[in-house]
Amino acid sequence: MGTEYNVELTSPEIADLWTAYQADSMAICGIKYFLTHIDNDDIREVLEYALKLSEEHVQKVTEIFKEENYPVPQGFTEHDVNLNAPRLYTDKLYLIYILNMGKYGLETYSLALSLSERSDVIQYFTTCLNETEKLHNWAKEVAKEKGILTRAPHIPKPEQIDFVKDHSFLAGYIGEQRPLLGVEIGSLVYNAKRNALGQAIITGFSQVAQDKKVRKYLEKGREISGKHLEIFSSLLNQDYLSQGTTNLTSEVTDSTVSPFSDKLMMFHITTLIASGIGQYGRAMSTSPRHDIGVKYSRLIAEIAKYSNEGAKIMIDNGWMERPPEAADRKDLANKKH
Repeated sequence: MGTEYNVELTSPEIADLWTAYQADSMAICGIKYFLTHIDNDDIREVLEYALKLSEEHVQKVTEIFKEENYPVPQGFTEHDVNLNAPRLYTDKLYLIYILNMGKYGLETYSLALSLSERSDVIQYFTTCLNETEKLHNWAKEVAKEKGILTRAPHIPKPEQIDFVKDHSFLAGYIGEQRPLLGVEIGSLVYNAKRNALGQAIITGFSQVAQDKKVRKYLEKGREISGKHLEIFSSLLNQDYLSQGTTNLTSEVTDSTVSPFSDKLMMFHITTLIASGIGQYGRAMSTSPRHDIGVKYSRLIAEIAKYSNEGAKIMIDNGWMERPPEAADRKDLANKKH
């Protein structure tokens, strides 16, 4: 590989590094708090490894930005976490949370890697991807050992290959429904699991939020995630398939003392929503059945509206750090007059 000289970061490289800094600085706050209230040693080791990765990632991105004379983001600091707050979640939820964050990391790092062009950035995201793969697989094995991992349902083995012969394969309304495809089942189970976790996380947040508007917003999110969980589960139930998940709100304690700043909790929820919109879109693109596509489209619109409401709250409170953006050429031109 040839040496690169004076190669500036491209817009996607800056954006992906900036976003990674935000996510990892938030993760450091969360995992440090989790580690102050944990009983299981196997889950503790997974969390400690996850914390180590996030700290190393923040350090590396800081170095890259400083070398480029690019402002290092504020992200989240020790001021956004109260390590003395009582336990809010169980060890089980910690592990499920890390599993989900591992999936999110695999998706975001692989996309960031595909968009990177400068050698050091390519190496950084390659390392992140490899480390996240290790974390995700480790957490999955621990979840299996603890009986926490809920497997997706099975489908029968066909006796021979076959071809679609009827347009009803695409339909999905009453009286015309074909059984779910394996790819549709996978997406429904994944999205059911995400919403079960999201409902539990946001339930805890709604108990401890300080600002009244934030608390009301989080309570609305708790209801939305619960409704989405029911929709995905009902589609699986129609074909007598297991849901592949369970309700996780029982893994939230009754604490009302906040371990996190309202700013951090709002950022966390908007990040989960953004990821959810992307996952719903991918699920819709791989499902030929019309009724499922319509459901995903409607759910995307609902959570996009909810995300916009959250963004307004963050802006009103001065919590939204401005992401990297292009120059405003019209504004620059106007300043000349």
